[in-house]
Amino acid sequence: MQLLKSLSVGAGLALLPTLALAQDAPAPTFDEVGPYIMTTLLFLVGGFLVFWMAAGFAMLEAGLVRSKNVTTQLTKNIALFAIASIMYWLVGYNLMYPGDGWIIAGWMGGFSATSLEPVGLAAADATLDYASVASDFFFQLMFCATTASIVSGTLAERIKLWPFLIFVVVLTGLIYPIEASWQWGGGWLSEIGFSDFAGSTLVHAAGGFAALAGVVILGPRIGKYNKEGRVIPMPGSNLALATLGTFILWLGWFGFNGGSQLAAGTVGDITDVGRIFANTNMAASAGAVAALVLTQILYKKVDLTMVLNGALAGLVSITAGPLDPTLFGALWIGAVGGVIVVFAVPMLDKLKIDDVVGAIPVHLLAGFWGTMVVPVYTADTSFVTQFIGFAAIGAFVFFVSLVVWIILKGVMGIRVSEESEINGLDMSELGMEAYPEFAKG
Repeated sequence: MQLLKSLSVGAGLALLPTLALAQDAPAPTFDEVGPYIMTTLLFLVGGFLVFWMAAGFAMLEAGLVRSKNVTTQLTKNIALFAIASIMYWLVGYNLMYPGDGWIIAGWMGGFSATSLEPVGLAAADATLDYASVASDFFFQLMFCATTASIVSGTLAERIKLWPFLIFVVVLTGLIYPIEASWQWGGGWLSEIGFSDFAGSTLVHAAGGFAALAGVVILGPRIGKYNKEGRVIPMPGSNLALATLGTFILWLGWFGFNGGSQLAAGTVGDITDVGRIFANTNMAASAGAVAALVLTQILYKKVDLTMVLNGALAGLVSITAGPLDPTLFGALWIGAVGGVIVVFAVPMLDKLKIDDVVGAIPVHLLAGFWGTMVVPVYTADTSFVTQFIGFAAIGAFVFFVSLVVWIILKGVMGIRVSEESEINGLDMSELGMEAYPEFAKG
């Protein structure tokens, strides 16, 4: 994301009301302050759409875990969002956008809490020329929280609550802001020409790498793989919730990608936002259809969970470059994402990587695909540059996450006891169940 973007406003907007400055200064025209107002509004609308994705992750995970673990997943999802909000304010936002401080002193200066504009800000006193700090902070926070949400589902049904939440503190306060600053904060990836419009790598693959590090240390669920290496199915509790969660994520993705245009003050900008919406929807649709058809061919029956993840993989695939492709381009990019999921899920099972909700195929592998396909439609980067960016972020997030998981395992343990896992985390961790009427008496 490029924070500073030249903005202007169409002649039609000049008819809107003007804003008053100080009593002795001429009132600015909407031509002067309109772009600031419209882009701020884009950030706010896009931000609350991405916030709604938190509900999508909660519903998707609640539907794909077994009923004895649903309450724990819901708790993790609301807690991780709240923690991300605090940590991104406390250190993350300023660490992610260090300005000109790309030296040790600048980095140290980034370890500070975010401040907003004063109440009743006058046009002449605006500190940013593209949007308000408050709206930008709110919008960027949602991406930080999304990264943490990706980790939650992979590690479901056997991880302790508090070690997971401590990891979220580190991920949202340090790991995500640092790697995201390399691109969106004007860092070295941005300088070499890496392109990731809305975060196929910076958000989705990063979350996938953090989840992969966690699952390597945590291990698979009890009974997931038998002695012969066969996969034992562990169906989710509620496919209706999982489907609802997917639709909510699909909706939120319009804010995720559309808001990443970072400008709404010109005819061109707002038209591009519409183009991004259309491409985003097309990619999701193609991913779902690809998974629908492929599971019918491979298994002789359609697998709903694969279709849901196919749609999400299509969304992740288009996120690195949702503006430039044609609708047909968005279609085939999203379709490949759906195909990746169908083949990657059983591949991970062969490696005994127990990803409960399929987040690693959807976010990490489809994120890689989406990142690498950007140069097909965008001349401003290259396949080599894209690979360097993906590899650098992947290595950093995986290694640091691995270290954090190892420390947590050594200090306090990250896995529940065998008895707790068999009986369900809802009772062992929280003492309450999502579906108490079905509890055995």
